[in-house]
Amino acid sequence: MAGNTAERNDEHRLHMLRHAAYRAADVRAMERPLLADGVPLMRMAASAAAHVVADLIEGEGVALDDARVTLLAGAGDNGGDGLYAAAALSDNGADVTAVMVGRDVHEEAFAAFVQAGGKVLVLDPASRIPGCTNGFSAGEAGERMRAAVELARDSHVIIDAMTGIGLDGELRGVAGTVAASLGVDGTVPDRTALPGGDTTGGFPMVVAIDVPSGVGVDDGAITGPYIPADATVMFGALKPCAMLPPAAYACGRVTLVDFGFDLDEAGASVQAASGDIASQAIRLPHLADTKYSRGVTGLITGSLRYPGAAVLSARATASTNVGMIRYMGPEPTRERVLDAVPEAVLGKGRVQSWVVGSGVPDGQGDEADSDVQRRTIAKLLSHYAIDEDADDPDLAYEMPPIVVDAGALDLLPDEVPPQVVITPHAGELARLLIARGVDVDDADVLLEPLHWAIRAHELTGATVLLKGAITLVVGEAAGDETGESGDAAHGDAGTISINGEDYAGDDDRHDDQHADTPYVLVVGRAPAWLGTAGAGDVLAGMIGALLAQQDDDTPIARTVAAAAYLHGYAAALASDSDQRGFEPPAIYGITERKAPTRLGHPIVASDVVNAIPAAFDRLLS
Repeated sequence: MAGNTAERNDEHRLHMLRHAAYRAADVRAMERPLLADGVPLMRMAASAAAHVVADLIEGEGVALDDARVTLLAGAGDNGGDGLYAAAALSDNGADVTAVMVGRDVHEEAFAAFVQAGGKVLVLDPASRIPGCTNGFSAGEAGERMRAAVELARDSHVIIDAMTGIGLDGELRGVAGTVAASLGVDGTVPDRTALPGGDTTGGFPMVVAIDVPSGVGVDDGAITGPYIPADATVMFGALKPCAMLPPAAYACGRVTLVDFGFDLDEAGASVQAASGDIASQAIRLPHLADTKYSRGVTGLITGSLRYPGAAVLSARATASTNVGMIRYMGPEPTRERVLDAVPEAVLGKGRVQSWVVGSGVPDGQGDEADSDVQRRTIAKLLSHYAIDEDADDPDLAYEMPPIVVDAGALDLLPDEVPPQVVITPHAGELARLLIARGVDVDDADVLLEPLHWAIRAHELTGATVLLKGAITLVVGEAAGDETGESGDAAHGDAGTISINGEDYAGDDDRHDDQHADTPYVLVVGRAPAWLGTAGAGDVLAGMIGALLAQQDDDTPIARTVAAAAYLHGYAAALASDSDQRGFEPPAIYGITERKAPTRLGHPIVASDVVNAIPAAFDRLLS
């Protein structure tokens, strides 16, 4: 029994190391007792980093004795980590030059590097680095900068140890100039989506020490110059930037060095959805089940202009384990839905969740005002509006979960309960915020997606799923970091009227819970092939189906993330691809990185629907 308990604890720890991220301040707090006990964390970090760099070089067919390495070293502990790693590489024959971007230096690490035969190039005229020239002219400073950039570009590997987790705001000064010259300035990384985030195979390769310099460590934002890495060696625990877009795209392949932190005590700020979360959200059928007890989802999707969205959302919902779907739509759309899903039921009745808006025109076109779907959705959404002055102010909380997609986003009431799930992409989120008086555009959302997703959650109260290669889910805070309690319960309302027809729901109540910190999950299971027309319609249907299956105390955000994971997994099976938006890190000395081999092939949204049963089978087995 004790052996089984220890094994479960080890599995839990490994899962947290690979799927949970912790703020910089929390990581520092976890480091303090170890440093007080004399644990040589810097030496441990540097040794692991040196091994990763050496393996990367040799993996590219270059002997370490022939390798040219440029270290970009800052003034703090991150620079010290890099200098110790560079010293080890120099001791083993590599030609290493340290480009000092700060005014100061970690003196012990610098001494070890110099003793190992490393070369030094100082960039800041006001530097106070022992044994190095300072006070040089602005002209010479410019020449040194050009020489440093040329040296780095001619290297096999650039080791980025400029800032680490100590950066507050954008890179400035010498470090900012270096990053702008060697890296990227304020744009999202744009690389071919290869399996597992592989390097491009060209030189120089970049290895980041702990985090790439210039990215938002805690929020994943990119607003200034930064250096995208081919590989990142992260220490102690994952930082949020390893999971959050767009910074996660700049981390490349991540190797985590485990320092033995007490992760359960710290509390993760971000978690990545996994197969475990997805499988736990699947309700297994019971012997006494009927089509009603297995969950019923109502759909107001598709339109005369976009009938295909109705078919895709209906097929996806029906394939995601519900007992029944009810469909509402114009006559031609109903006919297409019945042709594709003859099991669908048309018209009124009890539901445990709704999906609205997929394939429905938004409010910007000429046909919007006359579209019957929009009028029906607006009537339904009015029951979700939080109004303290209403006759029944609790009605909104008694309503069943609802997924508000695409053309229905502009119909969202000002304030709604968290069982309302909105599923925008970056442009749609920007428009939703602009309509609420926020000064933002599409580019802002792409560069700071977590910030704007949280802002949308705060302004509307809704659970937000922001689509992307790494999808963000922001909702009410769960009772704990495992998502086992808290968050929005789901329950159905009493009878409501939509366009003269009554729709009945259960009488379960939602206990409104408020928390200062939102619950943030990322989902990066999908291959890039999923960026295809209709994929969002499929996702909306799958979310609605999983929501209909949950108990009242199941966190809404967790269920939404599970549906997004299942959606991405079905796309991976359909495309036969190993590629994904977020790749859990390899744990140094414990787990090996799997060699991805399959880039896969193009798919359409119908292929994803067809693969849903296989995804269920894989997850449940």
